[in-house]
Amino acid sequence: MYKSTDAGKTWAFSGLKDSKHVSRIRIHPKNPDLVYAAVLGDLFKTSEERGVYRSEDGGKNWKKVLFANADAGAIDLSMDPNNPRILYASTWRIRRTPYSLESGGEGSALWKSTNGGDSWTNISKNEGLPQGIWGISGVSVSPVNSNRIYAIIENDNGGVYRSDDAGTTWRKMNEDRNLRQRAWYYSRIYADTKDEDMVYVMNVSYHKSKDGGKTFTSYNAPHGDHHDLWIAPEDNQRMVIADDGGAQVSFDAGENWTTYHNQPTAQYYRVTTDNHFPYRIYGAQQDNSTQRIAHRTDGYSIGERDWEPIAGGESGHIAIDPTNNDVVFGGSYDGFLTRKNHITGEERSINAWPDNPMGHGAEGAKYRFQWNFPIFFSPHDSKKMYVASQNLHVTYNGGESWEIISPDLTRNDPTKMGSSGGPITKDNTSVEYYCTIFAVAESPYEKI
Repeated sequence: MYKSTDAGKTWAFSGLKDSKHVSRIRIHPKNPDLVYAAVLGDLFKTSEERGVYRSEDGGKNWKKVLFANADAGAIDLSMDPNNPRILYASTWRIRRTPYSLESGGEGSALWKSTNGGDSWTNISKNEGLPQGIWGISGVSVSPVNSNRIYAIIENDNGGVYRSDDAGTTWRKMNEDRNLRQRAWYYSRIYADTKDEDMVYVMNVSYHKSKDGGKTFTSYNAPHGDHHDLWIAPEDNQRMVIADDGGAQVSFDAGENWTTYHNQPTAQYYRVTTDNHFPYRIYGAQQDNSTQRIAHRTDGYSIGERDWEPIAGGESGHIAIDPTNNDVVFGGSYDGFLTRKNHITGEERSINAWPDNPMGHGAEGAKYRFQWNFPIFFSPHDSKKMYVASQNLHVTYNGGESWEIISPDLTRNDPTKMGSSGGPITKDNTSVEYYCTIFAVAESPYEKI
């Protein structure tokens, strides 16, 4: 945790050193020293530092007030603005490995406290809530009506649930898959600050209901993959949305949004350069296009007009043809590989193997191309380009044809190739593909 007392100009460490992932922070509306933190913990191993923590001295000291188990951390936390002693929290059992992501199991639950976090009641078994294995869940109490609670729950019978008696009983309002796809990645729900029947759900699109969760209308801010939302307590027309493109602001309840171009929020997975003069810089942006730009221009500054899209996608390695720096090769998910000629404008797919295994585990793929599989040219042969799956592939003609020059160089362990996700929702985008070649290089020294 970090704390600023000068509106974000400077920051100081404020405890919870080993928390790894803090998913929510709630501050008492009248006492800034009373702070709650939902700590998800270490996603890769069992850890005791999980749950809801409370500080009564502005973050100097923390006390763990809710603990589900060493594998389930706190993922959401909602404070009743009308009575800050009433809190709702959700805990979530999650484990990530290099070859899997599991969402759900013992410890995933919905909790309530009526005494400022001194004690908690597991309300997951309350009337109307789904039975069986729970995964991730989000919860929000209406500032307009403290008895109105909304939750979105990952479960075989999941969806949007609503309580009108402060969590004692519930009913399922909506089970549309669009509201709960890729549950582990989203599952955020927000009660409007002025209308108890208005509620928002974040997902690929964001969804808005005006009838208490019965029906939803889908919207998009300038970028997709919406993860978080803040609604001004005094004005529900003013809000900020966070997504994979950054953050955008609305002053009319989402009818219009600012762009994300006015904020330096791009994330680059990797960069490379070419041999052009002046040399150009190439980068693959998270959830956006690949780009190139000259490292300097003849003008006074480098502006938006100096950027241009290139081959490939967000996750890919980029390789520049050594003989023609205007021919660029870029990768993306699941072995997708493109070649772009910046002189002619021609762009085409040159996948080493014409298959898109997205939605399946690695065990079903002929060639296991990782989400960010390697792509590079030989330092000794300007026509020789490599890509890697579990085998090493080579082309000498810009991707027109391919050869395999190695056996399977991985452990080829079937237990590490299964479908990722579960026990409720599967999720396969090749991010968790294992038994693949993650890195490879050709020696700069020529054989004598």
